[in-house]
Amino acid sequence: MSARGKHRLTRTSSPLLRGIVATGTGGAALALPLMGATVASAAEPTGAVTSAASVASAASTQHATAKAGEKAQVKHHSYRVVKGDSLAKIARDHSTRGGWKQLYADNREAVGENPSLIHPGLRLTLGAKSADASKGTASNQNPTSAHKSSGENSTGRAGSGVTKTESATATTSAPSIEAAPVAATTYTNDLDGWIRQSLDIMAANGIPGSYDGIYRNVMRESSGNPLAINNWDSNAVAGTPSKGLLQVIDPTFAAYHVAGTSMDPYDPVANITAACNYAADKYGSIDNVNGAY
Repeated sequence: MSARGKHRLTRTSSPLLRGIVATGTGGAALALPLMGATVASAAEPTGAVTSAASVASAASTQHATAKAGEKAQVKHHSYRVVKGDSLAKIARDHSTRGGWKQLYADNREAVGENPSLIHPGLRLTLGAKSADASKGTASNQNPTSAHKSSGENSTGRAGSGVTKTESATATTSAPSIEAAPVAATTYTNDLDGWIRQSLDIMAANGIPGSYDGIYRNVMRESSGNPLAINNWDSNAVAGTPSKGLLQVIDPTFAAYHVAGTSMDPYDPVANITAACNYAADKYGSIDNVNGAY
């Protein structure tokens, strides 16, 4: 019996060798360690899934940014001056933030040094600064670089996904659209139109007065003639004759001139608004004036 011991295999601690030695007893014993090795090497595509999610999130961010840029551009539009316009009227009709002063500041180069003198046909830019600020905020964001940094990894599929996303978002970026200017309120070139335009300017500047109060005083002072002048009363003797629809002397016109209207005292709207501004200061309203004032 001791002779058989010479043929016994030396015991080994290696599981792999034990699997190989067991081949003589059947294929099942060898299959178990080989299957375990195959399963252990299968976990690979986690990075690609994470990258795809990052690309989708970055694409959504760029799409929102493009929308914000388009809105900012729509707000920025131009307006062509028509007869009867003033900066105050245009600012009011278009709800310009900052009123006529901001409108003048944005268009000083086009208007010139006198904000009260604008001519039909002059093109003004409305909402310039607010639109520029919005566009600047949108342009400071760089979603393309975010896509690249989140999409870069060792797999080729993630890289191709970034390229497709950039191409798709570039296609959705629309060209700038210039909004059509809102039609300006027009006034007839007669006493009725002058009074109505004056009332709108007065309302924008907090000056009280009514159509009837203005009309009644105009008819008494000048009979509706915008070029009327008094060359015989005490003011005329003093060298400052009363002028225009509401017979305003030059010092009073200069002191109570309403910004955004003409500096010409014979201009019907400028004359009415200055006179009503003076009457509001001295009498509370032009409606309270029933005689020489």
